[in-house]
Amino acid sequence: MIQQPAAPARPAAPAAVFDWLDETAEQRARAGLTRTLRSRPAEDPVLDLASNDYLGLTHHPEVTRAAAEAALRWGGGSTGSRLVTGTTELHTELEVELADFYGVEAALVFSSGYAANLAALTALTDPDTLIVSDAYNHASLIDGCRLSRAAVHRAPHADPAAVAAALAARAEPRALVVSDTVFSVDGNAAPLPALAAAARAHGAALLVDDAHGLGVLGPGGRGALTAAGLAGEPDAVATATLSKSLGAQGGVVLGPRRVIRHLVETARTFIFDTGLAPAAVGAALGALRLLRAEPQRAERAREVAHTLAARLTAAGLEASTPDAAVVSVRAPGPEQALAWAADCRTAGLAVGCFRPPSVPDGFSRLRLTARADLTDEQIGLAVHTLKATAPAP
Repeated sequence: MIQQPAAPARPAAPAAVFDWLDETAEQRARAGLTRTLRSRPAEDPVLDLASNDYLGLTHHPEVTRAAAEAALRWGGGSTGSRLVTGTTELHTELEVELADFYGVEAALVFSSGYAANLAALTALTDPDTLIVSDAYNHASLIDGCRLSRAAVHRAPHADPAAVAAALAARAEPRALVVSDTVFSVDGNAAPLPALAAAARAHGAALLVDDAHGLGVLGPGGRGALTAAGLAGEPDAVATATLSKSLGAQGGVVLGPRRVIRHLVETARTFIFDTGLAPAAVGAALGALRLLRAEPQRAERAREVAHTLAARLTAAGLEASTPDAAVVSVRAPGPEQALAWAADCRTAGLAVGCFRPPSVPDGFSRLRLTARADLTDEQIGLAVHTLKATAPAP
């Protein structure tokens, strides 16, 4: 019997082509993984421990004034890509001061930290490169690895010996070790000196994302590479965001001058993206100058984090031990974490809620930001609220 070819499938009705999205939304809802947007007012009455405003600079009058003055002088947007019209004198000024503050030869500003990470990973690697990436790295680093065309080895979390073993076994002529400096979920720091030693022993470069370290770690908040004694080293490159400690928006790559030159000429998220808006550039520059004038803000952020973690632990909650300004508290599961965060907000406290797949180990958490401008009274209120609303184990 001759088998007849299958009849071609009928095209779906226009209203049905996205029906599969409803099915996947239902699956996420059953797993407790629904995510929603919440518009906050300009004057939010809740105590904010959910933002990344580590130094309390987002609303500082010197920072907002610098943003407003930049917008008035340079306009609402940068008007084009950085290589065309998107580089103002203000952009250059910020890059020079960031490089000097961080202790490196040069800096390059991007429209976001995400774009900076994609640029560094795709421009500094090729098919003849092995990337050794920490298993808990941020999504932007993971996506950069995927886009890089390099071979990628996912190393166990914070394990320099495993990194060294992967480098020793490689066949590729070049290698790049990639890690967050401070991991955004639990707030623990990477063992940078040991990672750098492993990379150097095997002829590899080191790329670190200092998004949660810039402004918090090192003397005066000069970052994780300075804290580890690695700032300015010829084989080390850092990325960071301007949207956390500096209270603005944008990203930056910091490192040797020849690395920055290479990114200008080859990084697609630099070449084809519109330059960072002048208001954000001005705000970041204002915040950086304020941090230089008030370096104690970095130490205060770390002090608040340790105090918050100690009081949460004393209250019987499972809190992480912070290395920077991030503290997390374990929740029994994703649905309980979501309900706990909602109950906190109802009680006047805003906290972050991290659930799979944002957390690679599968444990849901509430994430707290230990801001430098928090008072002891506010810390006490936060601990009391978290304890009072905690779900049953």
